Amino acid sequence: MSNSSLPTLPASDRPEVAARLRDALLGASFTADGLLELLGAPAYAALARSETVPALRATRGDTPLETLVRLFLLQQPVPHARVADVLPVTACVESGWLVSVGADEVAATVDVRPYGGPEGEDWFIVSDLGCAVGGAGGIGSREEGVVLGVGGASTTLAGITVRTPVSAALDLGTGSGIQALHAARHATRVTATDVNPRALHITALTLALSGAPAADLREGSLFEPVRDDETYDLIVSNPPFVISPGARLTYRDGGMGGDDLCRSLVQQAGERLREGGFAQFLANWQHVEGEDWQDRLRSWVPRGCDAWIVQREVQDVTQYAELWLRDAGDHRGDTAAYEALYDAWLDEFEARKVKAVGFGWITLRRTDSDAPSITVEEWPHPVEQPLGDTVRVHFDRVDYLRAHDDAALLAAHFRLAPEIIQEQVGLPGAEDPEHVVLRQHRGMRRATKVDTVGAGFAGVCDGTLSAGRILDAIAQLVGEDPVLLRDRTPAQIRLLVEQGFLEPTG
Repeated sequence: MSNSSLPTLPASDRPEVAARLRDALLGASFTADGLLELLGAPAYAALARSETVPALRATRGDTPLETLVRLFLLQQPVPHARVADVLPVTACVESGWLVSVGADEVAATVDVRPYGGPEGEDWFIVSDLGCAVGGAGGIGSREEGVVLGVGGASTTLAGITVRTPVSAALDLGTGSGIQALHAARHATRVTATDVNPRALHITALTLALSGAPAADLREGSLFEPVRDDETYDLIVSNPPFVISPGARLTYRDGGMGGDDLCRSLVQQAGERLREGGFAQFLANWQHVEGEDWQDRLRSWVPRGCDAWIVQREVQDVTQYAELWLRDAGDHRGDTAAYEALYDAWLDEFEARKVKAVGFGWITLRRTDSDAPSITVEEWPHPVEQPLGDTVRVHFDRVDYLRAHDDAALLAAHFRLAPEIIQEQVGLPGAEDPEHVVLRQHRGMRRATKVDTVGAGFAGVCDGTLSAGRILDAIAQLVGEDPVLLRDRTPAQIRLLVEQGFLEPTG
């Protein structure tokens, strides 16, 4: 891979310059909160869509913050004297953060974007000029080897990642370093890999400019840079998961046929995880004619791992091809060339009998259980981010249910999870509802139908009485045989626990 046509990057071995630059940026309120206050919500949101005109209109003045926005976010040349009032301009030019333009102006060599950490940290994400926003932004025609900044996929993965303190974390395909930056908050040691050496360089800049510890940066594809004897408590990856005919763009195209890259990543992760460790990925997968997509994903899960796989979106092959052709800016070029590329994508899908492509999250957890749990589901509805704690607790519930047979479940005590509401659905004026729905307002925001016994059971669960005693009381109220009720209800209790509506109290 050659990056010869791309701009030279700032030096990554000048931490003292990065520290001075960071102090200057913070001193001028060049932060996520500072930008929102300066630009206003509409212009700030437009920047996330790579639309710069509203921000240009909002930064016509000469304040330090306006100067920095024009320099680093809008990539406008700024008079040297004005920048010198805000930044250590000589050091920034010498180390490559800025470059002299014309007689008396300087310009940025990289995009520097403020990013708010989960605990209010002021971080900065470095990326190539014009590539601050990841995902299908249609930012012109992207060159091979460019490094994108933070997009929707990046923030989704960061939000679903389990954030318990760990000894060692691995970020595969680090890109601009956003996952490594998050991991540095709770991991003693962070290793980051990428097939693109430019990405590793930019990751080093992101970490330094954000005041985070340096990571162990290694060049190579997937697990290739990882030694055979190395294992991790946490593995995260926002891989180049796009299913495409070829591998034009390193940041998104995996270069393997179909969804083989995502499958390989998942299958190889198991042997790299320590007991109880998590591996979390974003992925695309094929929906193939004559095959159950859920069975396809179950076959990816390595031995010795529990798994929770959530399909968030499905696109037919035409929608999918159009999305990623626009991502590369191909729709803005020659019409005949665009149509030829589109045709090639459809040829590839037809040859593989692919009718649609799914997108979602894959979480593995290393377990010593002889009966691993694999949950594959479709959930396209809104969720509450961050979801890391929800993911962790899901696997805690898996352990609980695995350890409790029906008799143990009936002897256990439960309480209704916070912020659960009950909805009764039926015709107006009907004496009884057709069905009852329990709905969450936190986490996955699930909804599930229950019968009247299930609704009554959940409503009185406060941890005081065992499940069996509650069912005996319900049986007396409704005139049902308590033995029969005890026999048929554990399956419903198990589902309510599995989905997070009921929480064990001991």
